[in-house]
Amino acid sequence: MTQSEWPLWEVFIRSKQGLDHKHVGSLHAADAAMAMQNARDVYTRRLEGVSIWVVESRHIHASNPNDAAAFFDPAADKVYRHPTFFEVPDSIKHM
Repeated sequence: MTQSEWPLWEVFIRSKQGLDHKHVGSLHAADAAMAMQNARDVYTRRLEGVSIWVVESRHIHASNPNDAAAFFDPAADKVYRHPTFFEVPDSIKHM
């Protein structure tokens, strides 16, 4: 396999313990080990992360934006899933 045929990898970085991983970019690499090393070198040069995930792009499946209404709207009629009928005390911030 030549360098131009290397698969595309998506890179996710967790900046601090307890936070979620965020997608930071993509890169080409021959295998997972190379993808991890390249991701470390490219995306964490200034100690930005505590954890790295790399996922080969072909393994990611996403919803189609054109199907958003049919895919996500059925949850809107289930009001019991959203605690909108509870009163939140004034002492609780950022909710």
